[in-house]
Amino acid sequence: MEGITAPHDDHAYDEADTARFSAEPDKRPGRTAFQRDRARVLHSSALRRLAGKTQVVTPGSQSREWDASPRTRLTHSLECAQVGRELGAALGCDPDLVETACLSHDMGHPPFGHNGEQVLNDFAKDCGGFEGNAQSLRLLTRIEPKRFVRADSVSPALTAPRAEAAVETYEETGAGARLVSVGLNLTRAVLDAATKYPWPQGAHPTDPGSVKFGVYEDDLPVFEWARRGAPPNRTCFEAQVMDWADDVAYSVHDFEDGLHAGHLDPRTLRSATERDEIWAVAIGRYVPHDTEPGALAAALDRLMAEEWWPHGYDGTAVAQARLKDATSQLIGRFCLAAEGATRAEYGTGRLTRYGASLVVPREARDECAVLKAVAHRYVMQRADQESLRADQRIVLAELAWSLTARAPEGLDPQFRALFETAPDDRARKRVIVDQIASLTDAAARSLHTALTGRT
Repeated sequence: MEGITAPHDDHAYDEADTARFSAEPDKRPGRTAFQRDRARVLHSSALRRLAGKTQVVTPGSQSREWDASPRTRLTHSLECAQVGRELGAALGCDPDLVETACLSHDMGHPPFGHNGEQVLNDFAKDCGGFEGNAQSLRLLTRIEPKRFVRADSVSPALTAPRAEAAVETYEETGAGARLVSVGLNLTRAVLDAATKYPWPQGAHPTDPGSVKFGVYEDDLPVFEWARRGAPPNRTCFEAQVMDWADDVAYSVHDFEDGLHAGHLDPRTLRSATERDEIWAVAIGRYVPHDTEPGALAAALDRLMAEEWWPHGYDGTAVAQARLKDATSQLIGRFCLAAEGATRAEYGTGRLTRYGASLVVPREARDECAVLKAVAHRYVMQRADQESLRADQRIVLAELAWSLTARAPEGLDPQFRALFETAPDDRARKRVIVDQIASLTDAAARSLHTALTGRT
């Protein structure tokens, strides 16, 4: 897929797609709206902080097996962005739009990965819960400091005390006007493309009990603005490309990391007993509950039959190169499968927004799911990892309750101001959740120690 490009223009996107919640002039002529969005995300502090957030292994941790610089949420996001940009361009999407959605998709995830997400969801049950994707939307449209506007220039729903930023003053008027943050003030199409679950808590279209949702109640006004004209509960084409790029990137690279660290001997994948364990992990978690184990066995067999499949790994330079080739082959395989099936369905024109749906063959989804299950079985289910996750849950839970008892002590200036102007306990609790979600793994441990005196 190297070298694939698409025109850097907005001709496939209309004025509504490139609109911003708060209109603003271009700073430099010649850039598209989506190029500006990509630059804003790349320069954001929230993206930088992903370098200190867990993907699979805690950043900075070292052991005999693991590299001192394991993949983080940032490196995963960069890899996802590369995959999504090229796949999107091949299908006619604006590449900057898709890349920006990919870079943004994990920005709201808290310290300690999905482990931290579960702790914060428990803590926040009485103020709307916590979900990493909903937090990403909140961060992009409110928390990340970039654009402030007069409170009287935006929807009244956004200027209620709960949503209000710290009171500021327009220097040029001296009028003491209240300002409200609109975050990075990205375009409608980018915000929509970064929305993996376009519904609020409890409104999953097929599974009301699902914990997955994409917007908190407080953020519904900007969510509804971003989704204006969109079919209910349907993700746009660019979001579907982002979602598949995410699946491809983390399934392939988690598998690669498992081999590189010595946690996985690929020869064990021929064992019937080991395979049963892998299917048990995959079914219900990575594939539907009604998936037959035989379909997963066929998927793994197809991969293992390829001449590039890594049948062993000893850490030598040659082995490293072969493993890298295998990851490239897998990424190309999954992306070309989706590209070919989508083109067969929709033809050769530019595919954007709600004009098409990404078609991923079931065989490719099964192969991707098997890789996820293999990594889960041999990396995440290790005893030392579960012990670490238990400790992380304790640290984050204690930090949440310590901040509740002592806030505004422990809050960054940005969140302290919001806490002090919050109208009620529910709003103050949401500020605490926002503060914790913004922390890196190391910052969460450091603040926990500072507030509790325990390490």
